[in-house]
Amino acid sequence: MNLGESDYLEIRGLRYHVRRWGPRDAPPLFLLHGILDNSATFALMAEAFAGQRNLIAPDWRGHGHSDHAPQGYWFPDYLADLDALVAHYAPDTTVSLVGHSMGGQAASLYAGLRPEKVAALVCLDTLNVPEQPPEELPERYRHWLDLQRSPPRRKLYHSFEALAERIRHRNPRVDADRARFIAECWGHRTDDGRVALYVDPWHLTRTPLLYRAAESMAIWKRVRCPVFCLDGAESAIRRALGGDEHRRRRACFRDLRQHALADCGHMIHYEQPRTAVAEIERFLDTEV
Repeated sequence: MNLGESDYLEIRGLRYHVRRWGPRDAPPLFLLHGILDNSATFALMAEAFAGQRNLIAPDWRGHGHSDHAPQGYWFPDYLADLDALVAHYAPDTTVSLVGHSMGGQAASLYAGLRPEKVAALVCLDTLNVPEQPPEELPERYRHWLDLQRSPPRRKLYHSFEALAERIRHRNPRVDADRARFIAECWGHRTDDGRVALYVDPWHLTRTPLLYRAAESMAIWKRVRCPVFCLDGAESAIRRALGGDEHRRRRACFRDLRQHALADCGHMIHYEQPRTAVAEIERFLDTEV
């Protein structure tokens, strides 16, 4: 599997790792991964793009080979990091954004905050964060304060096989070979022979902040570019939001296309990378 070429950049005080595939003189297409994932797993989609796109896939802060953030993780930092990355790779042109899950949430907000920079937005099974009631806030803050005294430890597995088995347990449509590939993207050998995840263990914890959909919706209403929401028809995350809320959120986008992939769950780029790329290509070729 071609894992692309690596760039290392200084982004807002952190050393960022960015993977590149395809011709660098083509219009930039950013691939933005979700929480706990990293850019390497986009190799499955990069292969399907067959070298026709200028693919730029960063490891978010605290993921993959990018630096961990010593002061923790706050969602606006992803937007500021993306703004710096776009300024670096596309100072004088617009970009297209493809974001999965958390990466799609970040991409969608960025498209509303910098509408002049985004030519097209593709959201892969995302925009589904549930509303969190204020009654949760006291316990979330208590939990966060406790973690300041006793920080989370990195997750360890006995082997890549054990990690791959865990991946398949959570994503049963992923076959054994692909699960092993994802495991090797996610983890590395420790000195004692076990496998540690690259992701900062702080990402496995909750921040004290609550998600309020109205805040995102106010930004989504400012998106000017065409938007394509590509979902997994069997995604538990998508179904958990509820149909009415799902439609209410997406109604914020003035120029929207939607499609759900049959027999596909949340991890679209793991389960059906070639089909997903074919749908994305069709959208980009039509709209950009």
